[in-house]
Amino acid sequence: MKLSVLIPVYNEEKTLEEIIIKLDQVAINKELIIVDDGSTDGTKEILKRLAQKNRQDLIIETHALNRGKGAAIRTALARATGDLVIVQDADLEYNPQDLPKLIEPILAGHTEVVYGSRNLAANKKGRKLYELGGIFLSKLANLLYGLKITDEATCYKVFSAAAIKKLELSCEKFEFCPEVTAKLAKLHYNIIEVAISYDPRDKAAGKKLKLSDGLSAVWTLVKYRFIN
Repeated sequence: MKLSVLIPVYNEEKTLEEIIIKLDQVAINKELIIVDDGSTDGTKEILKRLAQKNRQDLIIETHALNRGKGAAIRTALARATGDLVIVQDADLEYNPQDLPKLIEPILAGHTEVVYGSRNLAANKKGRKLYELGGIFLSKLANLLYGLKITDEATCYKVFSAAAIKKLELSCEKFEFCPEVTAKLAKLHYNIIEVAISYDPRDKAAGKKLKLSDGLSAVWTLVKYRFIN
């Protein structure tokens, strides 16, 4: 079993090297696929240093211009060779030490999709608007698609490679999560949730979500339920 870790990166010079170290400390057979989505800070220099190490488990792709998180994930997914796939944000909000328990239900044959829920553990809360937005999106997804999930917007979503590649994603920006959730639900995949740790950051630390991204997520869930 090999896990493909898809890492979309945009201006993450402060945390990129640390998240790579943390991923390296997890004893799982894995490949790291980093996509620099048109960064304008020191991210490119960090990736150049990483590339010079000639690691067999590291793939680096670049976008000349910033296209969005969804586009970066799709670029990474096209290079994935693992049996399982997960997205890892380049910041430090999500702890790679949670990866073993996230993949366990798939390895045990219970499902092909696992969501890491921040709401099933006693985690620190981020900005109230983000918290309420996440709750609303979860309830909306449950209402529209008959799901019973607590954290639709979590970054930590694990898939069998067959499952995620069956979805034919078209996302460009932060609508990756709702598009995935909607398409998984329409294909009747069983989504199991596992409690994870979470250390939220704010805009001063580089948080990139905006109100428009929340509205786009709502529209994406509605669109795939009634239009596509």
